[in-house]
Amino acid sequence: MTIRPLVILPDKTLRLPSEPVTKFDGALKTLVADMFETMYDAPGIGLAAVQIGVLQRVITIDTAKKEEDPKEPLVIINPEIIWSSHETSTYEEGCLSIPEYYEEVERPKSIRFTYQDIKGEKYEVLADGLLATCVQHEIDHLNGKLFIDHISKLKRDRCVKKFTKQAQRGTAPLSGANA
Repeated sequence: MTIRPLVILPDKTLRLPSEPVTKFDGALKTLVADMFETMYDAPGIGLAAVQIGVLQRVITIDTAKKEEDPKEPLVIINPEIIWSSHETSTYEEGCLSIPEYYEEVERPKSIRFTYQDIKGEKYEVLADGLLATCVQHEIDHLNGKLFIDHISKLKRDRCVKKFTKQAQRGTAPLSGANA
């Protein structure tokens, strides 16, 4: 397992859509292992493959609350949201690709989604609460969308400007393998 460098805003890779996984092989297992290692090191509760520069529809999630809680790793491949509730919930979201920046985001409270596991087996899950929010956040990544796209234009523009200036100066916050 390898901790991989995170792709940080304003890198345009984050705006590219990811391709479906078609090969469920050793390379995919290595990618998933590296993603968990990178996610836990950051630390974060979710990671999309695009955040380490791999344009495949792969997500790792672990919503365990504290380090002493048992890990609950979940691998989600080729996910698709097939239903969203009208009822919404608001969480303060952050992102490993936008370090140290947090905003309240309103999303559907519950979702039903399909996905494949590491072996290619298909599943359908009804999720709510933190898991629903996390899955929606990570699927957005796979579609080239960021959580800042759900906040006001003014806040989004300020965030992008801040990270663009940091990148130009070479002073972006350190995270992942760079920390």
